[in-house]
Amino acid sequence: MIMKQILVIDDEPDILRLIRKILENQGGYSVTTVEKGKKAEEMIETTKFDLVITDIIMPEIEGMEIIFFLKKHSPTTKILAISGGGKLSPDGYLTIASTAGAHSVLQKPFETQELLREVEQLLYH
Repeated sequence: MIMKQILVIDDEPDILRLIRKILENQGGYSVTTVEKGKKAEEMIETTKFDLVITDIIMPEIEGMEIIFFLKKHSPTTKILAISGGGKLSPDGYLTIASTAGAHSVLQKPFETQELLREVEQLLYH
């Protein structure tokens, strides 16, 4: 069986490491991580990802811009938006992300099983 390709975008290296570990070890997915939105956009243009997990609040390019970019350049890719909040509560950002086109949202911090359940739901249902 071909491994599902997942791109994770977050400006926090610890979050990237955690998500990669969970998805590779417990989900059996092929995971690419990137800290910068510009680099993520370049990767989306050259690689077919089944799922993109993006933080919403990031320097340089925010998650909302990534969602719009995906909708235009890779419309079949599923999108999971994650956020721990910022000026708004996490709920506020995640509601906006859903409206913008994210297929699912997850508030940080999240449990391992929550992440795996969301990813499986997006990829296989």
